Amino acid sequence: MSRAILKFIRLSPIKARLVAREVQGMNAQQALAALEFMPNKAATVIAKVITSAVANSGLEASEAVITSCRVDKASILKRFLPRARGRATPIRKPTSHVLVEVSRASEGGK
Repeated sequence: MSRAILKFIRLSPIKARLVAREVQGMNAQQALAALEFMPNKAATVIAKVITSAVANSGLEASEAVITSCRVDKASILKRFLPRARGRATPIRKPTSHVLVEVSRASEGGK
């Protein structure tokens, strides 16, 4: 089993988890094909991490199965927007850690 991690990506973890749940347990080649046509920003990011995990394993994409695709919450960039009467409104810009684990198709059940 091999894995790839992308840390501190400027992506909301809540939105990215919706995409991550879709590809978990899929064949890597099918997952990459499905992610190509998803309109989300998270789809392109997760596709790159899956490609990296498959390359790290030394397998072909057709032989690899995504055993785990996890999106964890990272630190939040805090910014402020000036408003009327000298006030400020906080802006939260979330970041995420994306972890993908890939294994051979026969080892996927273990």
